[in-house]
Amino acid sequence: MLLHLLRHAEAEPYQADDFSRSLTEKGSKQARRIGCFMKEQCLRPDIILTSPVVRARQTAEVVAKLLGKAALTEVPWASCGMTPDTALAELSGFAKLDSVLLVGHEPDFSLLITSLIGLGRSESIQVAKASLIGVNLPRLQFGSGILQYLLPVKFL
Repeated sequence: MLLHLLRHAEAEPYQADDFSRSLTEKGSKQARRIGCFMKEQCLRPDIILTSPVVRARQTAEVVAKLLGKAALTEVPWASCGMTPDTALAELSGFAKLDSVLLVGHEPDFSLLITSLIGLGRSESIQVAKASLIGVNLPRLQFGSGILQYLLPVKFL
């Protein structure tokens, strides 16, 4: 499986609760840039999984609309605070798919990536807002992943 990870785009700094923070105008543009890049590069996942948190869901919706074919599914386990163990267990339900896009949060993604590629809980990887990451997973187990790319939106 090729696992694409997309950290949500820029969101409002303050809201009554963290869950409800929406994308800013800049964040909407970032999400469109990511979606256009994925389309141009033929990075079309079989399914898009998103955190139910508003800023992640909005990012996923923009990308899904631009990509067209992939189904968008909200998954509560991808909310803020997702652990690598939870992510791996839940992703096993999608093991037969060739390509999955997961839209979520930091520091969850840094921890997941370092676990998948065998760096443990290293601080070596930090995922900026609206960054797209690809990890090839020949087996769904920690340490088996191969980092394919890590692209902050500013480079697209």
